[in-house]
Amino acid sequence: MATRTRRTQRRTEALSRERIVEAAVELLDTAGEGGLTFRALTERLATGPGAIYWHVANKEELLDAATDAVVAAALAAERAESAGSAGSAGSIGPAGAAAPAEPTGPAEPTVSAERTEPAEPPNSPQDKIRAIAFGLFDAMEDHPWLPTQLALQLSRSPWGSVTPQIFESIGRQVRALGVPEGHWFTATSALVHYILGAAGQNAANSATARTLVPDVDRAEFLDAASKAWNELDPDDYPFTRAVAAQMRDHDDREQFLAGIDLVLTGITALHLPGDQGCAPPPAP
Repeated sequence: MATRTRRTQRRTEALSRERIVEAAVELLDTAGEGGLTFRALTERLATGPGAIYWHVANKEELLDAATDAVVAAALAAERAESAGSAGSAGSIGPAGAAAPAEPTGPAEPTVSAERTEPAEPPNSPQDKIRAIAFGLFDAMEDHPWLPTQLALQLSRSPWGSVTPQIFESIGRQVRALGVPEGHWFTATSALVHYILGAAGQNAANSATARTLVPDVDRAEFLDAASKAWNELDPDDYPFTRAVAAQMRDHDDREQFLAGIDLVLTGITALHLPGDQGCAPPPAP
């Protein structure tokens, strides 16, 4: 009787909704959306289709559940990391550089031609937004099917669980920045669309490189693209030719972070009062 009970418990655990969603994510990662079938799922879980249909009604619900699970894990990991870094001695600034060490003796007078901006406090709303963004960036890189599903969630069912999770995580930090309530939706939307769009494009680039040119590494691919840009007609493409070398040498994560900081700079410049921002240019 005890053996039978243990087998029943193991079977119940194996066929829980969480285990089914976990197996679906594994299939999506290895075979893409086309490879996620109930037949493949039953083989992976060594069960019958009826047991799976008990927990999920159809493939659309399964895709939604897989998307929700991956996004929730990404946001939870970044919240934990952000909370853990709150008491660290050295903060990370917008460019990802460690804060300078405390001086050990009298400060020497220095003259600088550049104006030094005040550093953000540790665990600032800006840092939290960057952490959320990188969590989603890494999730899309690890799960190439995710960008498509996120786009569908945003357009097809913004009332579902995924869109509010992302919007809430970023929106709370926009509010913490001091943005006036009347601009919360616009500012948060700008960040969400940049993060999902840029991270999704990066994931698509990586997936294409892996499938279409598997024997060419990233540096070789960008070098070839840079050379092609340099060979464009100088009269028709003067700007593209001028930035060809920058395109070849860029780092995807640094570029992604720079874009976030551009959006944050615009938000603070337009919406924060006094010294926290600057007034928008006068209307023509």
